[in-house]
Amino acid sequence: MRRFGSKLFILLALAVLAAGSLLHASLTGSGQTHLQKEDCNGCHLGGRDVTPQQAGMLLGSQEALCGKCHPAAIKVSHPSGFTPKGKIPETYPLDWKGDLTCSTCHEVHGKSPGLMRGEKAGKELCFSCHDQAFFRKMRDGGASLMVGHLAGNNSVNAASMDVYTRQCMECHGNNGDPRLNTKIDRNSVARHAGGQVNHPVGVDYQKAAAYGGYRPRKTVEKKILLPGGLVSCVSCHQGYQKDHGKLVVTVEYSKLCYECHDI
Repeated sequence: MRRFGSKLFILLALAVLAAGSLLHASLTGSGQTHLQKEDCNGCHLGGRDVTPQQAGMLLGSQEALCGKCHPAAIKVSHPSGFTPKGKIPETYPLDWKGDLTCSTCHEVHGKSPGLMRGEKAGKELCFSCHDQAFFRKMRDGGASLMVGHLAGNNSVNAASMDVYTRQCMECHGNNGDPRLNTKIDRNSVARHAGGQVNHPVGVDYQKAAAYGGYRPRKTVEKKILLPGGLVSCVSCHQGYQKDHGKLVVTVEYSKLCYECHDI
């Protein structure tokens, strides 16, 4: 997860549950739980002596802690680390600052699929906090946001695609509107609608950079997301935004291109 105005999913969080009693129950319950084998000192100020009462005292923000293991998802997911304007159901607790965080939706020491709180998912989960008017203002009616985190086990023809590109292709590869259709050919080239832009996806950036003409990966990743080191749809596009598909950097004067290409 990320701040709303800065950068879409993720899937799992690293920080403490907002409700101490739930934390204690999940840590002492039976079965394998998320982070069970991790050192408490990695997140909690209380370290091994963490208790339900002071479990909310963390070494950093939940976004920073979760991002250590889920960097891509933190950037491509529902906004996090902010105080919501509207009222949030008690089922989805805010942290001690009143902020919506990773643990608002995820039981980070749980063992349920996706560590989700409750049984709601997708569109039903969205309507727990948002009304239809919120989505009606968006160009796609909110369809792009109602998938949760932009990740999933979807398939496209190119086997090397990352999970974010696979999710994007679920809609853009079979969209009724030809202006939005994008095809990925057998050479892993994304061919946008109208043939306006063609660009490789699923390519290992580091290997490509070895041929020369590219900026160092560490420099690129300050702005460009490379999930698993691969060039992805979300390298250039911001998925989880009201302006869905917005470019991470303007194309004016080819600025976006020069984020990676050093020519």
